[in-house]
Amino acid sequence: MIHPTAILHPGAKIDGNVRVGPYSIIDEHVEIGPDCVIGSHVHITGRTTIGSRNQFFSGCIIGEAPQDLNYKNELTGLRIGHGNVFREHVTVHRSNKMGEDTRVGSNNFLMQHCHVAHNAVLGDHVILAGGALVAGHAHIGERAFISGNCLVHQFVRVGPLALMQGGSAISKDLPPYTTARGYNGICGLNTVGLRRAGFSAAERLELKQLYHMLFRHGLNLRTAIAEAQKQFSSPRAKVMLDFLTSAKRSICVEAGRTVAEEHDQTD
Repeated sequence: MIHPTAILHPGAKIDGNVRVGPYSIIDEHVEIGPDCVIGSHVHITGRTTIGSRNQFFSGCIIGEAPQDLNYKNELTGLRIGHGNVFREHVTVHRSNKMGEDTRVGSNNFLMQHCHVAHNAVLGDHVILAGGALVAGHAHIGERAFISGNCLVHQFVRVGPLALMQGGSAISKDLPPYTTARGYNGICGLNTVGLRRAGFSAAERLELKQLYHMLFRHGLNLRTAIAEAQKQFSSPRAKVMLDFLTSAKRSICVEAGRTVAEEHDQTD
């Protein structure tokens, strides 16, 4: 199950059921769980811990040093859960400091040439389409869908079940359940994602009403949140409201808002 051209450091901890393809390299401090499949020309390095049933296609580089000028060449970490798929030439970098790992959850699908930078956190069931770039310290919530060639700025949060349309870019937090368009804009709910996730018609209707109150009533966001907290108390609505109240950055707003309205959002 280990191709004769693969190079495995004797200190690496690799389960007996792991398959390793030709010319792949697994370095000393790597741990790989059962039933993982590692294709050809894959390099796994750093203090990287990988769970079970992960697939790594040709050309992946996993656990390499962060692209950070302040990095001190320490043996920092990357933790990967179970059942993930890493397609061709995906790169995932380890963290830039000890005691804080880059983290990838379980059942995620990372398509070709996408990148996850140092200290980023991916939840479960996340999809990163081809060419998507997730910068350092970004947090991607469960079941988020980052379309092709999207850009996520460092420290940005993407809420659960949010969707980024192809080629969009955000440097502000993207609220749960919403759809990003263009640069820091949103254009409604991710209704297809909500249906696929099992949200009932009543739950989707409530979230639509909440969205309208927050982003389309013409109120600044702080006032809109206060009003919404009086009217919406379901678990689904609470996810949205908790995300907004915990934000340390600005929030993406309706794509049709003017610049003045956007600045007024946080007044």
